Amino acid sequence: MTPAKSLFLKGCTFSLSVLTLTNSCTDDTVKPNILFILADDLRADALGSYGNSFIQTPYLDGLAEAGLRFSNSYVMGGHHGAISAPSRAMMLSGKYLFNVYDRLAGVSTMPMHFASHGYLTFGTGKWHNEKSAFEASFQKGKSVFLGGMANHFNVPCNDIGADGKLYPSTKDGFSTDIFADAAIEFITSYPTGKREAPFFCYVAFTAPHDPYSPRHDFIGRYNPDSIPLPGNFLPLHPFAFDDLTVRDENLSPWPRTPEIIREALSDYYGLITHLDERVGDIIQSLKDNGLCSNTIIVFAADNGLAIGSHGLLGKQNLYEHSMKVPLIIAGPGIPEGEISDALVYLFDLFPTLSELCSVSLPVNIDGKSLMPIITGESDHIRKTLFTAYRNTVRAVRSDKWKLIRYPERNYSQLFDLEKDPLELNNLSSDSMYRSNYELLMNELLAWQIAANDTIQLTAPEILPMEYDHTLLVRRPDKWQPEYILKKYFADTMD
Repeated sequence: MTPAKSLFLKGCTFSLSVLTLTNSCTDDTVKPNILFILADDLRADALGSYGNSFIQTPYLDGLAEAGLRFSNSYVMGGHHGAISAPSRAMMLSGKYLFNVYDRLAGVSTMPMHFASHGYLTFGTGKWHNEKSAFEASFQKGKSVFLGGMANHFNVPCNDIGADGKLYPSTKDGFSTDIFADAAIEFITSYPTGKREAPFFCYVAFTAPHDPYSPRHDFIGRYNPDSIPLPGNFLPLHPFAFDDLTVRDENLSPWPRTPEIIREALSDYYGLITHLDERVGDIIQSLKDNGLCSNTIIVFAADNGLAIGSHGLLGKQNLYEHSMKVPLIIAGPGIPEGEISDALVYLFDLFPTLSELCSVSLPVNIDGKSLMPIITGESDHIRKTLFTAYRNTVRAVRSDKWKLIRYPERNYSQLFDLEKDPLELNNLSSDSMYRSNYELLMNELLAWQIAANDTIQLTAPEILPMEYDHTLLVRRPDKWQPEYILKKYFADTMD
């Protein structure tokens, strides 16, 4: 047994006795609890279990070894720069981007669905959608942050009152600790209650989303000089598309330098390792309270991040580093220590968890259950996968190939992901691969119809691809603390 695996499994043996031969619960068996943990802006390859040999994430790596890890899990994209809002709306509703956008008010959500089947629902952390949708989804809630981002040391929080409404509450501390402590308090109090209903516990961290200001004892945990740059690091993105000064892209000057990206990665990794430790604490609270053997644990992230890849910093693009996210499922009925290469979306979790727990499948959703993969009946649930960003970028990928289309530039990129996983060698103009290009273009058109995407793949007006990076202007936003201002924005101060 590896050290990472033993960290997770010690005192936490998943019981299969509550399951039928089809790996799902029946009405005559005990339904499993659900612990759903979501990170913010965590690219998939920033975890040890996803191939990052530099970062230390032993608890999440142990969770992966104890369960099923998906190597090709994606968000569908977004219709504005704050990708986490539509990402969470899709995940919680089970719907395509163009069928929900970021609006959950009046929509049946995953926690609402489980509550209607007797589950006790609790939420803590970031809620980047309507306040009313949180109140309709969760019976209990503590330390709920209504918004997209905040200073990690000064997070405005809300608690659910006796009337089921959210009210402001004062919380001191670092965001990751505040949300982890709220989850642990809920889990610890659960055994002392009636325990007549299984629980759905939703923990949505704001880390490692910027500001890249780790808790003080995690600053310098990783020496910037020794951190490897992303394999597809570039000083500048090679052509213009959409808005190159969209919020995330303002976090460092142009051109990006190896030094500034290593500094950012040092802080980013510090945030992640802190997050990993607190996830370990939450899982430990399951063990300490005798809940581990009958709890399905899901760990995922709302989107990835460039942080130096392709000359970009944010998630407002359709490269793998920004759309691919970690997804790990462990618990009763889940195979142990397996990896799936299936093309999946986060919004596939809604029908998957429903089927795992033998609650009725949600209606009017677009997600597909992952149960055929979990049970070993199939190694895939779809052959291609579609992503979109605003009206400016569209992409489709198969198990091997990927096409990215920029309608406003009348430009395409074709990548052989098997040989070129870092998306550096554009084959779109190579006649040898014309058939691959045309096949994926047809898939892209088919996906647009299926997903209710109506934009033209060649815009009426074609914009130039060239740009002058010296004309790009950046300014810090109001959430950046002094640590970040001094480190990353000294050049913008008067």
